[in-house]
Amino acid sequence: MGWGGPGFVIAIIALSMGAWIVTTWLRVKHGYPITDDNGATIHKGAGPDADRRIALLASENERLTGQIGRLEERIAVLERIATDPAERLNRDIDALR
Repeated sequence: MGWGGPGFVIAIIALSMGAWIVTTWLRVKHGYPITDDNGATIHKGAGPDADRRIALLASENERLTGQIGRLEERIAVLERIATDPAERLNRDIDALR
């Protein structure tokens, strides 16, 4: 096989395609957006309702964040009850009656 033969040209093409495949795989693996030949981002699965789905997910995220905050407050109260001495707990319960 010489430097100018058809095998060399095919090897160069195969190496370039292999490098492109590996680069794309690494980008996807690490969460980078996939781009086309012109550098434009390709949104896989994005359709006309993508903005609506994003808005729904954002509102659900806010709701769940608030719920987690309330649960953390309740856990703090339960921890305080569990670690307080019995005398103080009885005094606080009597004060509520």
